[in-house]
Amino acid sequence: MPTELLPLSLTAELFPNGISRYAIGGLLVGLGAVVIYLGTGIAAGASTFLESTLSYVSDQSRFQQYRASRDWRVVFTLGIVLGAAIYAVVWQGGAWTTDVQPWRLLLGGLLVGIGTRIGKGCTSGHGVCGVGSASKTSIVGVITFLTVAIVTAQIVQAMGVTP
Repeated sequence: MPTELLPLSLTAELFPNGISRYAIGGLLVGLGAVVIYLGTGIAAGASTFLESTLSYVSDQSRFQQYRASRDWRVVFTLGIVLGAAIYAVVWQGGAWTTDVQPWRLLLGGLLVGIGTRIGKGCTSGHGVCGVGSASKTSIVGVITFLTVAIVTAQIVQAMGVTP
């Protein structure tokens, strides 16, 4: 949404660091999804990373279905992690840290993993690739993800829970 359409005070509140970094990031994510699709014919998504990685050590058919595409999936996921690390070091002056307790990070990761399996993909895969290809399932999924996230955040905030 162009900033001219929003009052200046609301724009500053919603985007305290400016809007350009979000626009550039969004363009790079979209470009990455296009490059992966054109190069492999497969929609980009990180949610199958664990299963494709397990295909290196397990003979179960569930994991072997990703055998043909597992190498680029590992590179894709490593690129996500390394890109974040480089950003943190170069633009934030050091490694990313958090005050969130490790048990909360672990529990959150497990819940995200379960939700990814139930939702048949990750929020970014549905949001970037699914919505981008006008998938009705992905559009419904993204609306559901956002609704649940907003409601959950409001409930947690009302309960006074902090990191």
